[in-house]
Amino acid sequence: MPPRWTVEQALALAPDASSASAGRRLAASGSWTSTGAAPGVVWGSCAGSGKAPYQTVVDLTEPAFSCSCPSRKFPCKHALGLLVRWAGGEVAEHDEPADAAAAWLEARAARAARSTERAQARAERPTTTDPRPAERRAEQREQRVSAGVAELDRWLRDQVRTGVASADTAGYALTDPVAARLVDAQAPGLAGAVRRLASVAASGEGWPGRLLEELALVHLLTTAHGRLGELPADLAATVRTRVGATVRTEEVLAGPAVRDRWDVLALRDSSDGRLTTRRVHVRGAATGRDALVLSFAGPGQVLDVSLVPGTALDADLHFHPGALGLRAVVGARHGEPGPLSAVTGAPVVDVLAAWARALAADPWTSDLPVVLGDLHVVPAPDGTPAGWLVADTAGDALPLVAAPGLWTVLAVSGGRPVTLVGALTPSGVRAEAVLADGALVVV
Repeated sequence: MPPRWTVEQALALAPDASSASAGRRLAASGSWTSTGAAPGVVWGSCAGSGKAPYQTVVDLTEPAFSCSCPSRKFPCKHALGLLVRWAGGEVAEHDEPADAAAAWLEARAARAARSTERAQARAERPTTTDPRPAERRAEQREQRVSAGVAELDRWLRDQVRTGVASADTAGYALTDPVAARLVDAQAPGLAGAVRRLASVAASGEGWPGRLLEELALVHLLTTAHGRLGELPADLAATVRTRVGATVRTEEVLAGPAVRDRWDVLALRDSSDGRLTTRRVHVRGAATGRDALVLSFAGPGQVLDVSLVPGTALDADLHFHPGALGLRAVVGARHGEPGPLSAVTGAPVVDVLAAWARALAADPWTSDLPVVLGDLHVVPAPDGTPAGWLVADTAGDALPLVAAPGLWTVLAVSGGRPVTLVGALTPSGVRAEAVLADGALVVV
């Protein structure tokens, strides 16, 4: 059976902050009429607004969730509340699951078996697909992308020629028409980069310099796209990805696998209003390699919840093509999740060297997953823009980016040295989790 989670690990699965708060409140309420846990599964009955209580089951090995409530959030507050109660030791352990929980697990196993059989049948079926239509579609897409990139390059030159003095008052009217044309040209990555220019122009004092930096990076990307044939294969793959080309998961899984015991260190969700992205930071215990596992969900869709911070997974990871080699897909899993390994962090000087290598490989890198060790959180000296710093035993320091998790970092550290998991950005370190006394606290 997977080790008992902490409350923080359970709440890290919440789809949003309000669900996490509701789950915590529900866990402490007297609404639970029965609960139980067996190897790999937790179940419970929770009184709701109707006559019949809601039946909730959580498969801990995925994890996967089932609840009879009408909520469209996934996991719902009942599943989160049940996990919080289990994490707090308030759920009795049994040798076997209850009948309803066992039936749900059997149905899941049967569906998984049928899916595997269908996949095997498709793989064994002889194919006579004509590659020419696919090749023509790829050529047409490349022509559209190239035309969009050329138009963007002209727009960039216009901005430099006419100046950016009024960009802070133009708002999205300056960038949205260009971004829309790039979407039509099937270059969504470039479209997102152009949209971000408007927010940079409205970012306050010093915005002209920051805007010129961003314009230069976009120009570098358009120039690199025009010279794809001259670039090394990994860098060319990075440029295509930054422009907006996608690689199918099946193609990534067909590539070489890196098997390790992958520690799940942090999880962060972000949304652009249309798409929610979940970014999970994992690190190989043997290889020491950092990786990012991404999942995406549109309105009404569910994000992947199978990677729980504070656990470790013996699995194969397959990495997307690219010069930096960070983004990965989880392949075969070799057993159930277990406890974290002994995670150690690097000093500031090593992290800065890793940042320099990342920028050399991928100049458009905006953040880098890092683990810093033996850090103290200290106030920044007077007269510096940063409010707080993280300093190592050598006296080297980095700004701690102001974020909602800042106060959690301060509370957990309490003046003691900690290991900080986060993302290094041009502004400093954005904290995502803290390791203190062997326990991982997600911020």
